[in-house]
Amino acid sequence: MAGRQDPEGWMWAEACDTLLRAERLHRQFFLPRHAPSSLPVWHPPTDVLETEREVLILVALPGVSPDAVEAVIEDGVLRISGLRLLPAELRNAVIHRLELPQGRFERRIPLPAGRYATPVRHSLVDGCLLVRLDKAG
Repeated sequence: MAGRQDPEGWMWAEACDTLLRAERLHRQFFLPRHAPSSLPVWHPPTDVLETEREVLILVALPGVSPDAVEAVIEDGVLRISGLRLLPAELRNAVIHRLELPQGRFERRIPLPAGRYATPVRHSLVDGCLLVRLDKAG
């Protein structure tokens, strides 16, 4: 209870504890998971937005070429998958910190109800993969 007598110290301790919990959650989000194929995968963070004419999906994939990404609609779910690897010139570098996930990734995103034109179009915008799904009909 001594910490409660010092409001600034108590608030500082609470703020630090909250930051540590947020960092742990962030690390958990990027932990490799095992897909049915038993290959470890990570799940990139994603935003889904809808306009009158299309659904836009932003996927955080820094350093990944859009040509290296597969984006397909399967049973009302957009599946985005691919591989993120260190550039060849960095593979023999001494690593001091490596926070961006490497290896195979996959994300399954449930889509808003409706029909979408195919093929799925995607491009790279500011380090994010932008998937544009035109609404059909």
